[in-house]
Amino acid sequence: MFSAFSFTIFEESITTYHVEDRVDQPLVNPYPKDEVAHLLYKKNWIDTVQWHYEDLIRDPGINPEAALQLKRKIDASNQERTDLVEYIDSYFLKKYQSVKVKEDARINTESPAWAIDRLSILALKIYHMREEAGRADASPEHRTRCQEKLKVLLEQKKDLSLAIDQLLDDIASGEKYMKVYKQMKMYNDEELNPVLRGQK
Repeated sequence: MFSAFSFTIFEESITTYHVEDRVDQPLVNPYPKDEVAHLLYKKNWIDTVQWHYEDLIRDPGINPEAALQLKRKIDASNQERTDLVEYIDSYFLKKYQSVKVKEDARINTESPAWAIDRLSILALKIYHMREEAGRADASPEHRTRCQEKLKVLLEQKKDLSLAIDQLLDDIASGEKYMKVYKQMKMYNDEELNPVLRGQK
């Protein structure tokens, strides 16, 4: 199942990141560039770094200049994340391009890659909630609350994984069809963001 395949790669990326646990460490992708695993690993690595950017920027004592630099890194990360989702959708479009779509085929509310994007974030939530549930310096009450939250996240993983695999099965059988819209983010575009346009 593609969801299980993806989640294993996400876990590998998260575990590798936490060996050094630094946002400035280089990405070393273990998968060949022509494999979808390469895209999945890179996608989760971006998510993992951004997760920790978001932690850092919430430091109440952060220097304003450092916060601004970090906000710009988060913006750039968001753009890269969106690009990776679109690359993954391109993989699915190519994979299913020869499928004969049925006349009564339905469209989904999101593309496969955007659902996989949510699975990547969920892998991060599970990793960190599991960490909190076992944190030795936390109170028993904290660990109990986090264990309960972890149970919910694992149930969510089960449901989301099933939904992703069902969607891919439906696309493969022509029951559903893919229609991908580019995100067309405007805030990074010098022509579309009025503030950036004014700087030219």
